[in-house]
Amino acid sequence: MEDGTFRSLGYCGDTGIDEDVLQWDQRAECEVRHILDRIADKWSLLVIALLDKRSLRFSELSRAIDGVSQRMLTRTLRHLERDGLVSRTVHPTVPPRVDYELTPMGATLHSTISALVVWTEEHQNAIAAARAVYDRKALAERETAERLEAERQAVAHGALSGRG
Repeated sequence: MEDGTFRSLGYCGDTGIDEDVLQWDQRAECEVRHILDRIADKWSLLVIALLDKRSLRFSELSRAIDGVSQRMLTRTLRHLERDGLVSRTVHPTVPPRVDYELTPMGATLHSTISALVVWTEEHQNAIAAARAVYDRKALAERETAERLEAERQAVAHGALSGRG
């Protein structure tokens, strides 16, 4: 085994590389990466944001999250419950009533999500401007490449037809 490595494939700590974010390992088997993938997906972020103030029923969450399918919401809630971020309470009524709420750990994640939303709101205009600059640059590059290709083809066609 190479010096500075660990037997556990999922270990994402320091392996001798001096980086700012040692836990943000790019290996597919890294547990930190799995957790970040889970909590940073769009449906999880929305569920956590909606459950911040109070518990909600499945149907309330479904109505509040535009575009989420029943299957995807079910999967998202199960994953968040498995990770300990959401709790599920089944009430013995007819029909059964199920409520979802943030766990204490899930509630601590909400403040991080709120900071991300605030950052996004503060920078949305700058991001829109950067996108416009990028799109104009990409269009100009594409047009230049197309013009050069047309010129190359014209030269090749002329050479093949004996006019070159």
